[in-house]
Amino acid sequence: MLLDAPSNLILHRVGARVWMARIMVVWGIVAAACAAIQGEVSFYVLRFLLGVAEAGFFPGMILYLSYWFPAARRATVTGLFMIAVPLSTAVGAPLGGLLLGLDGAWGLSGWRWLFLLEGVPSILLGVLLLWLLPNRPADARWLSADERAWITETLAREESAVPELPVRRVVLHPRVITLGLVYFAIAFGLYGLGFWMPTILKSSLGLGNLSVTLLTAVPYAIGAIAMVWWGRRCDRIGRPVPHTLAPMAAGGVLLAVSAFLTSAPWLGYAGLCACAIGVMAAFPCFWTLPSAFLSGAAVAAGIGVINSIGNLSGFLGPYWVGWMTDLFGSSQWGLVTIGVVMVAGAVLVSRLRVAS
Repeated sequence: MLLDAPSNLILHRVGARVWMARIMVVWGIVAAACAAIQGEVSFYVLRFLLGVAEAGFFPGMILYLSYWFPAARRATVTGLFMIAVPLSTAVGAPLGGLLLGLDGAWGLSGWRWLFLLEGVPSILLGVLLLWLLPNRPADARWLSADERAWITETLAREESAVPELPVRRVVLHPRVITLGLVYFAIAFGLYGLGFWMPTILKSSLGLGNLSVTLLTAVPYAIGAIAMVWWGRRCDRIGRPVPHTLAPMAAGGVLLAVSAFLTSAPWLGYAGLCACAIGVMAAFPCFWTLPSAFLSGAAVAAGIGVINSIGNLSGFLGPYWVGWMTDLFGSSQWGLVTIGVVMVAGAVLVSRLRVAS
């Protein structure tokens, strides 16, 4: 949380090629090192280092896309980038189930294989970024001179139309804080579902681990399609605020309703799917909003602050759902409150006067 904005400011200064490579390589090393956890102390140390290592990756990529694409294309390309989120869950959930099946191979537990093997791709891709990732369009040798000039001039013209705020003002800027709270509501749904959907499916449907992981993957796979389609629609029609609001509200309401379908668990599962799709669809439209009123180093800091506020939901969400489950004896009210938070976020974004 504390390092997102500083990381983005460093990326803005030194360039994405070196900084994103650094993030991915260190992140992969620490993730793989989690296979060596032996007790409580090493667990906390490595989890802390994992947070330090990954800080700035997602907001850095959102910032990087703003260096390349005009505002009228940004929701589409953000959706294309962010399909990695649901697809990694759709692929990673059953893959994780298979890797856990390596339990005992070479004397290692299945969960150790899980950490070890899933850290390697990040390291390899991080190294490749040093050769494959140009910092700006002007550095892209695979673009023609005319293409480089057009992109650079178009983005410069758009940026000049937005007054540049001092970085120190961005941190507590009312619109930045509001967007952070909206993002908290979106991410609250994502993290809540991500942590609790497998447990809910297993307890309500009585299925085995592999079946649960496959069912968990389905809404994220559908969400990937919805994310790209909805982002393209937002770019075509404009009005990113309503395009952010609608899937948040629909997903939140359907999730709250599905929580009461305990006698029809498959209908409840459909509600979980609808919520996941709503959460996914809201992301690409939402991330077009910061650059509507921020530019230069200010947009780098603003995206970092928004992401930091939103990621608090990753800490609070699992605790909240767990507490509600313990309090009421089921996960029902935990899901209801996730839905309520999403709807509250939709109401909040409806009050936002940023590129509406």
